Amino acid sequence: ESPQPPPRSVSPCGGRTPPARAHARPISRQLRLTEEEKRLLAQEGVTLPGTLPLTQAEERILKKVRRKIRNKQSAQDSRRRKKEYLDGLESRAAACSAQNQELRKKIQELEKRNGSLLQQLQALIKRTSNKAAQTSTCVLV
Repeated sequence: ESPQPPPRSVSPCGGRTPPARAHARPISRQLRLTEEEKRLLAQEGVTLPGTLPLTQAEERILKKVRRKIRNKQSAQDSRRRKKEYLDGLESRAAACSAQNQELRKKIQELEKRNGSLLQQLQALIKRTSNKAAQTSTCVLV
């Protein structure tokens, strides 16, 4: 007689599940760590196994290391954004300062021009007032 395949069980969803294995062992996968994770784990004095699953304590340590890496990256990003913002402010301040200098120079030129025009006007008034005095002394017969 030929051996019968192991019976298949029906899942609650109506589908079939694969046959039960004789020795059900968790499938081990390779634990992949970045260089930064390896460096921080070594700094903490911890060595993790090369395969999964990890114990709860090992999971906690790995989560802590990964959180440190995320925080470090976030802090670097924050410093970079702050530097860009400050560089922008400095650039705007320099542009405003240059514009301010130009406007001050223009004010001086306009004040000088205004003074010159005022002198011309006063001279013109003086000349016309002298002529008016001369013409007013004429007597009509």
